[in-house]
Amino acid sequence: MSRFLFVVPPLTGHVNPAVGIAGELAGRGHKVAVAGHPDVVGPLLTPGLTLLPFAGTFTGPSRAAVEERSRQLRGAASLKFLWEDFLIPLAASMVVDQQAVGAALVARRRALPWATLAATSAELDDPYELLPGVGRWVRDTLRDFQRSQGVSEDKARVGDLRFSEHLTLVCSVPRMLRTDSFPSYYGFVGIPLGRRPAVAFPWEWLDPEREHVLVSLGTVTREAGGRFLRVAVDALRPLGHRLQAIVVAPPGILGPPRVNPAPDGAAVADGAPADGAPVGAAQVGVSRGGGAEEHILVLPHVPQLDLMPRLSAVVSHGGNNTVCEALAHGVPLVVAPVRDDQPVIGEQVVRTGAGLRVRFGRVSAPALRESIVSVLDEPSFRVAARRLRGDFAAAGGAVAAADRLLAMI
Repeated sequence: MSRFLFVVPPLTGHVNPAVGIAGELAGRGHKVAVAGHPDVVGPLLTPGLTLLPFAGTFTGPSRAAVEERSRQLRGAASLKFLWEDFLIPLAASMVVDQQAVGAALVARRRALPWATLAATSAELDDPYELLPGVGRWVRDTLRDFQRSQGVSEDKARVGDLRFSEHLTLVCSVPRMLRTDSFPSYYGFVGIPLGRRPAVAFPWEWLDPEREHVLVSLGTVTREAGGRFLRVAVDALRPLGHRLQAIVVAPPGILGPPRVNPAPDGAAVADGAPADGAPVGAAQVGVSRGGGAEEHILVLPHVPQLDLMPRLSAVVSHGGNNTVCEALAHGVPLVVAPVRDDQPVIGEQVVRTGAGLRVRFGRVSAPALRESIVSVLDEPSFRVAARRLRGDFAAAGGAVAAADRLLAMI
């Protein structure tokens, strides 16, 4: 029996793959602890995992302040913020994550075997090709961080805290990247799935005679996505004859909350189910998109993985989790990247032929509608997505990741 410690940042897109791999190891009889912010990590833990809560918290005003600043930034400014204001302050924690460089630093200083968990493949896809100065700034920032922790200049220049030379696990598949040539210590594991909280959904609402489209901007971006979500609803408005759309949006962002009948006839209001409420249609907060269209369902949360097999297309911000989950089910995408790694992931979707890209802040309803219809009607997009589905299935997910970790020690 081996012992593993996962320490994760309070970002859902990073917690999900880490917990998936941790759960697989625990299921094989190994001792596994996960350290992190309990409000983010706790609901995702599976039986057999030990939660080590951080002494500090990342809730309330502190979390709101970081998210609000993040929403205001784009491009290089958003990347600089990600490192200076978010990642480096968290680096005092032991985090087995590509962007949580404190774990890598401690492992290197103690000469321990360590693995990078790359929850996004963006850093492997030459993200600074057009911004070489930003790439140098990131490398310099990492060296400065090491020196601030007592590492000598010579040692700080050796290796890269973002990529372990022992093992780098990548939550993607090689076909998504510009090159498929990587050292043997790189392991592309697809999607390491773990437990997701149960989310109510009115499954009876889905019409098997129509196509289904999911519009989702992730767990952070969606708060800044009011304009885009309104454009999406306008784009989908004339398409009720052929599709149904599920739009994930915070309560009120598409208009005032309103009471609508649930599929079983119970009256329910906009909002998520109360904590501990049973999962069922009557607990779903339902509102129709901006004009009571019967074919547009607006919900604050959805069971995304459970929906994927029923979808014909996904409209996304280009987050790695949503993109890979869609492609793992052979579902093509329309991506509207906002910041951070999303432009790189969006370019991967376009390059592989599995979808189209639109401009988050400028796309019009007619242009977005045209892209959605193209992805639905042109066979090439679904062919490319299904080709990638085979790659993700072969990658092995959490099982393959656990195998590689055990082989490393």
